[in-house]
Amino acid sequence: MDTLEKLKILSEDSQYDLACACGTGKTDRRRRGLDGKWLYPVTLPNGGYSVLLKTLLSNSCSNDCGYCPLRSDRDVRRCTLQPDETARVFMDYVRQGKVFGLFLSSGVIGDPDQTMERINGVARILRNKYRYRGYIHLKIIPGSSDAAVEDAISLASAVSLNIEAPGRARFQSLSKKKDYMNGIIRPIKLMSRLTWRGYRYERVKCTTQFIVGASDETDSEIIDYTFGIYRRLRFQRVYFSAYQKGLGNPGIPGENAALDPKERFMREHRLYQTDFLIRKYGFTRGDIILDKYGNLRLDKDPKEVWAESHPEFFPVRVNTSEKEALLRVPGLGPETVLRIIKARMEGRIIGLENLGLKGKRLERALRYVICE
Repeated sequence: MDTLEKLKILSEDSQYDLACACGTGKTDRRRRGLDGKWLYPVTLPNGGYSVLLKTLLSNSCSNDCGYCPLRSDRDVRRCTLQPDETARVFMDYVRQGKVFGLFLSSGVIGDPDQTMERINGVARILRNKYRYRGYIHLKIIPGSSDAAVEDAISLASAVSLNIEAPGRARFQSLSKKKDYMNGIIRPIKLMSRLTWRGYRYERVKCTTQFIVGASDETDSEIIDYTFGIYRRLRFQRVYFSAYQKGLGNPGIPGENAALDPKERFMREHRLYQTDFLIRKYGFTRGDIILDKYGNLRLDKDPKEVWAESHPEFFPVRVNTSEKEALLRVPGLGPETVLRIIKARMEGRIIGLENLGLKGKRLERALRYVICE
């Protein structure tokens, strides 16, 4: 295969790695295709728009991850890009103005450090040979040595390592080969230490991702770990990827889960809403209300569930309440709250519709506020 043919295969296969895949604009946000599967913002050689050139260095892999369609026992078309050809093609895209950065991951070629040598090699060529100073996101391979992790961080703008499951017991149902504590938790903690505020690499962002529904974990377990990742490790983002039934090993719990595809994606969506409440709304762990099985409700967003459980908190007074109270109102997001605060500096607000709020969001908010 020539370079572009390999890149086409590897870019398409990179869709299974979702960290850094959710943007805010129409062109960089993932979307659901007609077949119900998600389409991810990657730039392919045959066209298509992306913020990042997102590709694997290789889809060959020695690991046995039960949720992954590229695991070692699968019969798929395998190929590998060399570091120099990957760097060369990426710089061609940069010169054409098609991308602003690179997201580079890989299957495990041989062992973790061999793979990291290749991944880091691409970044090193870009930084040293091409003098590229733009955005590079590098994937840390589970089980990588401390030296390989630090080398990646020294070259990257952002790094990520998928935590995959909340805890060793859940993880062991997905892989018999990988060691959760040494292969996942140890390098994740090292990433945190090396990028801590005031340290040498504080500019580098760290992210991670859960494969939701691949094991038989509850939302409660994922949320507990998410709070820990933000509060103790200070990671910038936690991502959630709904396991797509039929892609993995028939023996993993996710293949026997009762949720249908629509419900699995809704579960992922509710976890993202919860993540937003944690990061942007100041919700504590006790504010996240779960059902008796330890899961989020699929029929209602978690902010509205909290509001219905705390009638004593409402109505919130639009003209006088603090920012924190306004953020608790269903239908009001951070941008709307800032508009409210700015508008009431200039005069009394007589209705939310005057601030651009409309439709279902306006209808929802009006149940919880009062404009005296």
